[in-house]
Amino acid sequence: MLLIGTNEGVYRAPIDRIDNAMRVLETERVLRIRRFGDVVFAATRSGLFRSADGGETWTDLNVPRREVYSVLQSPDGERLYAGTHPAYLYVTTDGGESWCELEGLQELPSREEWRLPRHRNEAHVRSLGAHPDAPERVVTGIEVGGVHVSEDNGNTWTERRDGVHADVHHVLVRSAEEYIASCGGGLYRTRDAGQSWTRLDGDLDHTYFRETFVAGGRLYAAAARSSPPSWGGELGPDAALFESSDGGNTFETVSYPDGPEEFILAWTALNEDDGDVLAGTRGGYVLRQISGEWTTLGNLSTGIHSLAVTSATP
Repeated sequence: MLLIGTNEGVYRAPIDRIDNAMRVLETERVLRIRRFGDVVFAATRSGLFRSADGGETWTDLNVPRREVYSVLQSPDGERLYAGTHPAYLYVTTDGGESWCELEGLQELPSREEWRLPRHRNEAHVRSLGAHPDAPERVVTGIEVGGVHVSEDNGNTWTERRDGVHADVHHVLVRSAEEYIASCGGGLYRTRDAGQSWTRLDGDLDHTYFRETFVAGGRLYAAAARSSPPSWGGELGPDAALFESSDGGNTFETVSYPDGPEEFILAWTALNEDDGDVLAGTRGGYVLRQISGEWTTLGNLSTGIHSLAVTSATP
């Protein structure tokens, strides 16, 4: 089954019958759906919700701030993190019965710079990531505020924002040291846990990236030509899809249904080893790559922001 995070909540559908999707959680916009083991979490503007039955029923975890933009379970499963708007970070060690603010994030030198006028002149914790090879390290991306790293489970933080655009939408944690940051002003990679960054999109004519994804040894990245205020023209975001077989050193432009009007915002895979990839678009389309070709599985008529495959997949 596929869980689809949209502007109107979470929908659930068989992979081959997207048009028959049923809404299983009614919320404001869903920013992120993530599955850790057999448990699924939905970070939404109405709170953070958990499902232990593949998305059929949900429990509100009552994070202290209503708008939750990101969620992460620590590699050892002992801690659950929630990143919010405004940009605060919370942790629970008892399954959400109680939450504690990780105040160290507020002590970073750049904290007063984290704001964007069209986001109520505030920022949010847009991305959270970790890797089993560095279990106490937490990586966060702030929109707008850059990338920051904690080496002690989120208690204290170090800025890793030099050399990367401040408008961070997503940080893909590929290993303990390698991350790819999708930003409003480019695509960046670090191989030393953010101490230095290399820009990857120098040869591309699209600069507004939302998220990257890796499956079957290929890196997928979608981008608009520029930021949302320019999306009112005939081509909308004028988006493009890029794929790389060398970790982002080079990219090829790939055609997909309804591009460039449709902007891919969400990714997941049925099998990450063989590259059976699904994508969700701003206009509500679910796409699937089969034998290197992208096809349309269905449409929900509401914007898609996140996808996740449950453990019970037909």
